[in-house]
Amino acid sequence: MKHSFPDQDESEIKRIQKRFYRFFANLFAESIKNLTISEKNLRKRMKVVNPELFDELRAANKDIILLSSHYNNWEFLITAQSLLIDFQAVGIGMPLSNKFWDKKLNARRERFGMRVVNAENYKNVLREYKNTPTATLILNDQSPGKDENCYWTNFLNQETAFYFGAEVMANQMDAAVVNGVIRKVKRGYYEIEFYLITKNPRNESYGYITETYVRQLEQEVQFKPEFWLWSHKRWKKDVPENLQEIKEQHKQRFLNKFRS
Repeated sequence: MKHSFPDQDESEIKRIQKRFYRFFANLFAESIKNLTISEKNLRKRMKVVNPELFDELRAANKDIILLSSHYNNWEFLITAQSLLIDFQAVGIGMPLSNKFWDKKLNARRERFGMRVVNAENYKNVLREYKNTPTATLILNDQSPGKDENCYWTNFLNQETAFYFGAEVMANQMDAAVVNGVIRKVKRGYYEIEFYLITKNPRNESYGYITETYVRQLEQEVQFKPEFWLWSHKRWKKDVPENLQEIKEQHKQRFLNKFRS
């Protein structure tokens, strides 16, 4: 937090930390409740601010890459997505190391229509819905894998690696890209506002999708920092010494694949 908010004094940093821990305790309780919450109750607790955006995308016959973040209650979004958006919900996530609990948790997440997949099987699942509009959810602020496969940018005053898979998928599928920002209304109640990043990803420049998402996330975190998941060690990856070379090679691979 000191790196992210260099203009804040020690007392303000401590206030943010205290508010975060209060939020985190509430999030833990809400996530447990989410495993058994009824459809009626969930609909009351998660509202969409601008549902008309999805009417426009459906009329344009577009599949959607739906980005969001570990900001406020993303578990409510995962479970409620099929109730909120009239597209087949698909969620790409990292499986738990414990296969038993991974299967149990995903079964609860899927009970209202969501399909939870991972990087290894998502293509097969999407093929099942080739005649059905899909909205594929990706929480795009997780700490990514190999340095050379990441999109590197300045985020909260620090050089930061982001997943680039959403941008690749959007170009492969020619899917619209939407960012969903979850905001707290009151304890246990949220609203989500959707921002169209692009309807035509193949017309955008390299990095436009990811960079736009990062700036929108940064704005939200700066406004209400206590509602972001600081405990997920976002900056555990060291900045590589040959960062500029990695950036240039990453850009060139993208251009060769999608713009040549």
